[in-house]
Amino acid sequence: MRLLDVIVAGAAVIGLICAESIREQWNFKVTNYKIHTPKMRQDAEPKKIIFLSDLHNHEYGKKNIRLLRTIAKEQPDLILVGGDMLVGKQHQLPKPALDFVMQLPKIAPVYYANGNHEQRMKENTEKYGHVFSLYRKKLKDAGVHFLENASAVEELDGLHVRMTGVELPPETYDKFRRCHLAKEDIERQVGAAENCYQILLAHNPTYYDAYREWGADLILSGHLHGGIVRIPRWRGVITPQAFLFPKYSGEMTEEEGQAMVVSRGLGTHTINFRLFNVPELVVLEISGTEQM
Repeated sequence: MRLLDVIVAGAAVIGLICAESIREQWNFKVTNYKIHTPKMRQDAEPKKIIFLSDLHNHEYGKKNIRLLRTIAKEQPDLILVGGDMLVGKQHQLPKPALDFVMQLPKIAPVYYANGNHEQRMKENTEKYGHVFSLYRKKLKDAGVHFLENASAVEELDGLHVRMTGVELPPETYDKFRRCHLAKEDIERQVGAAENCYQILLAHNPTYYDAYREWGADLILSGHLHGGIVRIPRWRGVITPQAFLFPKYSGEMTEEEGQAMVVSRGLGTHTINFRLFNVPELVVLEISGTEQM
């Protein structure tokens, strides 16, 4: 094959990859997971929870109308937000995220746990000013409940749900660094788990074992954007900490009655690229099982 042919073929492949990445970033899919728990009455109607994560100010239609319509169509009992809806960057306002999240309480009760982007804006006002506090106030005024190292309870007709949002130590998000996180570290932040259906909103899925040991029945995470590029039927390729092939990056894992769902997220930042990794809206259907 002539050199020119190789160059043309390579350029065509690169063009197709770029086109597919752009297509994926401007679309989203609904991913459904079914979860069964003996903590819910077997005869109770299944309950539906929407899980949103990592929007990063992205918009699907004006003011995210496409996303809002899809959520409303699902008729959820709860909407849980796992963080990074905005972009924690100087001089970048969170208006797209604000406009979107403000509409959610009109659909169902909304509980919001911070990701690393919200957390760093909250903790470093010298750099980011009071943007996050104003964002949070407007959302609270609209009916959004924030879970900042805090818990809340909802009764869902046969399911007593306790939702806890934990803010992880900043170093757990540092690039090129692996940190240790234990059950005791989580308890210092949010206290002990309770003997009801315990949902833990923990943005970084890396510490799955600690979340399980803490006592979560359901762990909801995001952060990894599906690994940016996914190897079909296997894993994502890279984490924001620059580690390859993370074990958990965009799937549901179940062990001994506990589950973790990792959202592939709804947006991008810094690396505006996805491949074989369509953004997703996660829909969880929870139903009862026979008591053991």
